[in-house]
Amino acid sequence: MTTATETARRTTRRRFDARKWLPVLGVAGIVLYCLAPFYWMVVTAFRRPADQYDLSPLPRTWSVENFRAVFEPGTGFGRALLNSLIVASTTTVLTLVIGTSTAYALARLAFRGKNLVLSLIIATSMFPGISLIVPLLRLFTDIGWINTYQAMILPSLSFALPLAVWNLTMFFRQMPQELEQAAMVDGCTPGQAFRKIIVPLAAPGMFTTAILTFILAWNEFIIALSMVNEREMQTVTVAISKFTGATQYDQPFGTQMAAGVIVTIPLVIGVLIFQRRIIAGLTSGGLK
Repeated sequence: MTTATETARRTTRRRFDARKWLPVLGVAGIVLYCLAPFYWMVVTAFRRPADQYDLSPLPRTWSVENFRAVFEPGTGFGRALLNSLIVASTTTVLTLVIGTSTAYALARLAFRGKNLVLSLIIATSMFPGISLIVPLLRLFTDIGWINTYQAMILPSLSFALPLAVWNLTMFFRQMPQELEQAAMVDGCTPGQAFRKIIVPLAAPGMFTTAILTFILAWNEFIIALSMVNEREMQTVTVAISKFTGATQYDQPFGTQMAAGVIVTIPLVIGVLIFQRRIIAGLTSGGLK
């Protein structure tokens, strides 16, 4: 009897231990799945060009030749970085200005069809980006916007604004209206109450929106590829795709991987530094 009881207890403990470790194993599997491509990109970037087809887990000989090749004068990579920074920064600023005003109006003003307007804004983000390329290309060709920054910024806004409006609307809704009322009792106009009271309190949500928008615009490819055909106006994602090797039949995997590391690492560092604010901004809109 005692032996059977002990066996049952051991079986129960094993089941409990298995249930305890299953979530950990699941999270570890997801992390490994996400980091494996980035790990292989870094390893390939540090291989010698002659070893780019080597499949060993670590480079046999560590080299920075691929990184030197990225910044050779003929690649135009430095200019492409500047173009990406201009497009992503401008898109982020415009998204914050327009998205904050729109979200505040949807959260505070009472008018018919408010929820319908918000639903339509979200619905616009469901259209695949490739479906908008042809009409936008025709429009920008007619008005002479091809090979300009605005030809890349405006389409990026159409994808970034729905996310910003939705995120900030949820954030503003959970802020009590008594804040503006108290400010106006003290002599503030509605605009001053919004600028001096609401905007500082909404900083976590706005910061999260800015980070997500910048990453979205920084990684954008299809719009920049379609709207720009001059090398001086290409963004970094397009420049990487057009890297060439020593001959037209050579595929410079090492150089492309090195460029990918250069482009990705600043974003990773920024997310790691500001991860608490990002999480706080994403979750605060859902709390009452």
